[in-house]
Amino acid sequence: MKFKGIKFLIFVIICYVILLVVDNSNALLALQESANIIKKIAPIFVLIIILTALINYFVKPKQIMRHFGKDSGAKGVFYAILGGIFSHGPMYAWYGMLEDMRSHGLKDSLIATFLYSRAIKLPLLPFMIDLFGWLFTIVMITYILIASILQGIIISQHSKMS
Repeated sequence: MKFKGIKFLIFVIICYVILLVVDNSNALLALQESANIIKKIAPIFVLIIILTALINYFVKPKQIMRHFGKDSGAKGVFYAILGGIFSHGPMYAWYGMLEDMRSHGLKDSLIATFLYSRAIKLPLLPFMIDLFGWLFTIVMITYILIASILQGIIISQHSKMS
């Protein structure tokens, strides 16, 4: 079993220790800024983990597929967007599940919508708002949502042509 995350954490800690020895004031400033970022992200991150655990516990695949079949319409698009926004982890981890759902009737257009809307990362929104402001963040999220719907439409049209 590989622990790449632990190796990276050890590397970062070593870098901070070296920085503390070489440039104490900047190291403390960097640590303080890191702590501020974590304080902003942590509450939403915890909420997302709790919501994901609840969804995984209470929602079964057959229940999900009722909303993503051939006649799902706007409701399916809405759920695909919500699923994309609330999903986390590496994208490739979703491929197997999406392929399985596809074999049970999940539309390609909803897969595209889901994958595209994953660009909205709830745990990072406070950080984005802090760096870029409310207006930029709202406009960016709106563009991502519109693009996710358009991607689904394009995939849907392409599927009909094939």
